[in-house]
Amino acid sequence: MRGLISYSLYVLAVCAAARGAAAQDNVVDMEITTSSSIEAQATDSASAPVFSPYVATEAVFFEQFTDDWESRWKASSAKKETGSGDDVFSYVGRWSVEEPIVFPGIQGDKGLVVKDRAAHHAISAKFPEPLDNTGKTLVVQYEVKTQDGLECGGAYLKLLSDSDELHSEEFSDKTPYQVMFGPDRCGSTNKVHFIVRRKNPKTGEYEEKHMIGGPHSASTKTSSLYTLIIKPDQTFEVRVNSEVLKSGSFFDALNFAPGFNPPLEIEDPDDVKPADWVDDAMIPDPEQSTKPEDWDETEPREIPDPDAVKPEDWDEDMEELIPDPDAEKPEDWDDEEDGEWIPALVSNPACEEHGCGKWTAPLIPNPLYKGKWVQPRIPNPDYKGPWSPRKIPNPDYFEDKTPSDLEPIGAIGFELWTMQKDILFDNIYVGHSIEEAEKIGNATFAVKYQVERKLEADAKPKLEESKEADEAPSMWKLFTEDPVTFLAERINAFYLVFQEDPIYAVKMFPETAAAIGVAGVTILSILFGTILFLIGGQSTEPAKTGKPAKATKTEKEGASAEATSASVQETSAKKRATRSSAE
Repeated sequence: MRGLISYSLYVLAVCAAARGAAAQDNVVDMEITTSSSIEAQATDSASAPVFSPYVATEAVFFEQFTDDWESRWKASSAKKETGSGDDVFSYVGRWSVEEPIVFPGIQGDKGLVVKDRAAHHAISAKFPEPLDNTGKTLVVQYEVKTQDGLECGGAYLKLLSDSDELHSEEFSDKTPYQVMFGPDRCGSTNKVHFIVRRKNPKTGEYEEKHMIGGPHSASTKTSSLYTLIIKPDQTFEVRVNSEVLKSGSFFDALNFAPGFNPPLEIEDPDDVKPADWVDDAMIPDPEQSTKPEDWDETEPREIPDPDAVKPEDWDEDMEELIPDPDAEKPEDWDDEEDGEWIPALVSNPACEEHGCGKWTAPLIPNPLYKGKWVQPRIPNPDYKGPWSPRKIPNPDYFEDKTPSDLEPIGAIGFELWTMQKDILFDNIYVGHSIEEAEKIGNATFAVKYQVERKLEADAKPKLEESKEADEAPSMWKLFTEDPVTFLAERINAFYLVFQEDPIYAVKMFPETAAAIGVAGVTILSILFGTILFLIGGQSTEPAKTGKPAKATKTEKEGASAEATSASVQETSAKKRATRSSAE
């Protein structure tokens, strides 16, 4: 039994994956060919500027991923528990520092790259000294380049709290942070995060304050520049490619949820609406409690127009519908079995010039119509308005006057899960100078962005030509070469995406979801059939009292005639249904 179920699952998974692999051949061919054409374009681009390190004199932290980057950055080997706590994942996603493989804008310019799909990645770099932002402007700026696009994954960074956990444990999703900022996209989520983590002085617990109405994330294959500015006047700015797309005050209730400060007053939970409180604004008119005697509810809403006259050319003797003159009797129509064939009815073309059939006067509104009588309503003289509990001072109230004053920050980190690889990060700036951040953007991002846009425009004809190319290995080829590994990777990827967003997982891997669904139905069918078989095998047959009497010749002929008659009637009914549906 167990072997039969396993075999059924294997066959279903192989068939579904094979269909999915064949269906996705064109997509994968397009991706690989595109990368090849882009690399060739980059080789021919002699006009691209050459990388030269930028010296940021005022930065607390500035990273361009030069050759000594490993002395500052450390990949995490921590374990990450799922929401249910049943499974544990390691941060097995690989990191690499390399030049872009898609639209390289500056020769020799390297960045930090996410190298694995459907994997958890974590890496961090500690600051030389903890950052104290009290009474100062804080600027966080970095570049993101989604070379493989961004359909489901994050590309945000975290400013990590200078805590004991930071220095004693591996960086993970549990590591305390002060600010989370950057793009995130998966399923219905598509936005730039800005989250501030603040401590509640009443409870001692930390709360995440999420920005409301942030801009959408950019998912182009050219670089994007994300800038966050926190000012000591308790305002903020979010810029994308140097354009301010969101700004406002920390104290505006429309900017963050939950707000930085709780309400000063709350509704009294012990207050109860008085029994004599009247909150009905309108009441039936007591002076008009009965229907007037002259109110006729039987009058129709519309009546035939008494002044209408039948047109002189109206022909009541001519039919509006006539048999279709072009209709032909089907060749296999049998009048004896199917009955008399009658062509379908069509509109009479002679009626297009004048009216045909029985004439009736058009309908007009009935001046005597009043409809069903309803007792009129008048304003309630005792109405007091909607009741609401009285306000009392909020016992949990506190005032955070300076949300911009963050706790000391000791490091910066990326803790991500993504379905796309080759996400590149570069030119990470953390400091107090808006002017210096803008200068860095002009000297790095603005230069490479112009080159990338030109390469992107030049590559479009090659992308169109690559649709017909068939040189890259297809999904079908990968499946046929190693079906076991292929199936394991597809199922694992589906499982990881399903945990984050089940709907998006089904959309991204429809063949895998279908295989799992069919396998589940098959298992249930096998189990149900086995149970019925076991139950049926245990039942006892009734005792035989004797051989049944043989039917006489007359009985046999009668039964045969009835069966033949029923068969003919059934065949005739099927043919009639077929003719009707065809017409």
